[in-house]
Amino acid sequence: MLLEITDLQVFYGRIQALHGVSLYVAQGEIVALIGANGAGKTTTMRAVSGLRPAAHGRIRFDGEDITKLRADLRVRRGISQAPEGRGIFPGMTVLENLDMGTYARRPGREQRQQDLERVFGLFPRLKERRMQVAGTMSGGEQQMLTIGRALMARPKLLLLDEPSMGLAPMLISQIFSIIKEINGQGVTVLVVEQNAQQSLSIADRAYILETGLIVTQGKGRDLLADPAVKAAYLGVA
Repeated sequence: MLLEITDLQVFYGRIQALHGVSLYVAQGEIVALIGANGAGKTTTMRAVSGLRPAAHGRIRFDGEDITKLRADLRVRRGISQAPEGRGIFPGMTVLENLDMGTYARRPGREQRQQDLERVFGLFPRLKERRMQVAGTMSGGEQQMLTIGRALMARPKLLLLDEPSMGLAPMLISQIFSIIKEINGQGVTVLVVEQNAQQSLSIADRAYILETGLIVTQGKGRDLLADPAVKAAYLGVA
């Protein structure tokens, strides 16, 4: 198992955000985590990447207990996150933003060029705009940059937090197609997403969070066909 989370509890001050979340992600899978705003999806993601401490429970990655490991050391182990809201460096160029994704690895020139070519192959628009200041690009282009920067760390596990947020429907379909392509290249993916239709359609398995608890889990295609899931998350009566 690549990622195992057991009885994870997380607090913000006195407010408990996660009430004992347990899930796993196997090597090579796409796993979706869906739920309403405030359900605990982003908190789970931040706990995995080391940006939010676990008050209780355990996180294991590639056979190692990383529950108390610093965030930068988790990147070196092979966990990379494309955060909610993109979090680009708006005053830096596309190329400079991508280079920030290599900070934990410090690759040589040849490795860096290989990584850039991989990202540019997935996102040709970024190659066209590699010298453009990132803050002047469209929302869709910035989302591509966020994912590309995460890939520059050569992750074993890619964490995607709301990759479709604020995008037009055509761009959403494009982003999810690229996520499948990234997975096809051997990268395991955990995606947090409010767009249940898109995420379940590409997910091998999925978990549904409600108020800090996992209430349903199963294969993506099975949850996509589940009447209760349709009613609650897909807007289908």
